[in-house]
Amino acid sequence: MKITINNKETEVKNAKTILEAAREIGITIPTLCHIDGLFPSGACRMCVVEVEGWPKLVTSCSTELQEGMKIRTHSPKVLGARKTILELLLANHPDECLYCDRNGQCELQDLSEEFGIRDRAYTAKKTSHKIDTSSPSLIRDPSKCILCGRCVRVCEEIQCVSAIDFVNRGPKATVAPAFDDGLNVSNCINCGQCIMACPTGALTEKSSLNEVFSAINDPEKIVVVQYAPSITVTIGEYFKFEPGTDVMGLMNSALRQAGFDHVFDTSFSADLTIMEEASELVERVKNKGPLPMMTSCSPGWVKYMEHFYPELIPHLSTCKSPQQMLGAVIKHYFAQKNGIDPEKIFSVSIMPCVAKKFESGRKEMMSGHMPDIDASLTTREFAKMLKMLNIDLKTLAPEEADNPFGERSSAGKLFGVSGGVMEAAIRSAYNFITGRDLEDPLIANAREMDGIKEINVNIEGTELNFAVVNGIGNVPQILDDIKKGKSKYTFIEVMTCPGGCISGGGQPHGVKPEKVRARMQALYKIDANAKVRHSHRNESIKKLYDDFLKKPLGHKSHQLLHTTYRNRNEQADNINN
Repeated sequence: MKITINNKETEVKNAKTILEAAREIGITIPTLCHIDGLFPSGACRMCVVEVEGWPKLVTSCSTELQEGMKIRTHSPKVLGARKTILELLLANHPDECLYCDRNGQCELQDLSEEFGIRDRAYTAKKTSHKIDTSSPSLIRDPSKCILCGRCVRVCEEIQCVSAIDFVNRGPKATVAPAFDDGLNVSNCINCGQCIMACPTGALTEKSSLNEVFSAINDPEKIVVVQYAPSITVTIGEYFKFEPGTDVMGLMNSALRQAGFDHVFDTSFSADLTIMEEASELVERVKNKGPLPMMTSCSPGWVKYMEHFYPELIPHLSTCKSPQQMLGAVIKHYFAQKNGIDPEKIFSVSIMPCVAKKFESGRKEMMSGHMPDIDASLTTREFAKMLKMLNIDLKTLAPEEADNPFGERSSAGKLFGVSGGVMEAAIRSAYNFITGRDLEDPLIANAREMDGIKEINVNIEGTELNFAVVNGIGNVPQILDDIKKGKSKYTFIEVMTCPGGCISGGGQPHGVKPEKVRARMQALYKIDANAKVRHSHRNESIKKLYDDFLKKPLGHKSHQLLHTTYRNRNEQADNINN
């Protein structure tokens, strides 16, 4: 289609709207409400453009492209309109940039800088709302909300949770859970995708940095830290590494410099999870247990089940997540082996996920009064921590993680991407049934970006059907089939966030498809180049069983590594823990 943009005639091939056409030829049009892949709302009006012959400015995100259009994306009339929109948004916006969690990473702030807004053109009464801190994972500050609706649309249309929506009308409008209650009594699953969508500081994670710093500075505490498989290929983005760069060795060095006494890799306990989970799957297949079995390593997904499909909870694996498994092993096996009082251990996790904060506080994740994990940090919090301590990854020399929980297979590393848990589980389940390893451990079908991926494996004449659900919004159809007794699957992996942990709710803001692909390919490269690609081949895992756990699904394993879940609809208060 031939069009003219900014006095330059051009031809676009794939664009359906003016916004898409501008992006195709490298012209940036600002937006605040637009979400790629969703039907445009045109609510914020920041993307208005001028079309020759048309009486009014039009929103480029929702205006269909037409042959011969003559468009001006940055005319004086357009720039004036955009600036006015920003000035109106700022009229009642809090002047708290210095104290805001998003300072320096706020889209409203960036646009104000771009349009040179230095004076307050309009004055209005500042919005004043009570800050909602009821959730164990998120903080909601309605006074900073600009009503763009992105969080609402992500929660409803992508995640299919609908925990928040617009409340009230006109100047009293805000975004909140039903009846303007706290998030703790809503059906919020703590996935944090609303935080990723929010352009301002209206939605942020609940920070645990103060608790971590206090523990590090307490001479009576032994502070240990573990980091999730995806962290090593995302944290580097904060230090100007190319997206997908694996900085594991530099991270180990940085964590020790930050004051942690022991540094462990959660990929180790991902291997441990596979040992337990694959064994549980084999047992269910042999003994006709509840099938299909579904993974339980994503806490947002588990809470989704507890809210929306509690009758299917028996299909969830009883395995704790890798975070919780390693936390339990540290406070029992590691403490016992090293003669440490477990009460003196302060266990920290660095995760790509804000739901891990919720998970670590669950009463099911405690041994008596002692939690498996004492504090969970997001990737963003970890980056803030390093910058507060003036630690730059580019200035450090790489180091190894501490043993015995520093050794891992590349199967454990694959937990960071959608399909990775399934791929790792198939590798070990095949060995548990046949006594042999797969000739080619790569399961190509698990590595696509489809919403639902299917893998069929023939093991000794038994056909097993597996499914990978990429993003929780794709799961209702599969769950409805299970309820109807129509499911054809043996094992189902569900990742709450589209793409998996590499694009989790605690990862760097501003996730773009190209960054997600780079992170994904980095994990696949680690797997391809690894010497050990099967969880059951991890020598440290074998030693852990020999010395302490004895066998998968054994008494000690059930005591420390497995848990239960509950129907949250049966609880009158529905407290979020």
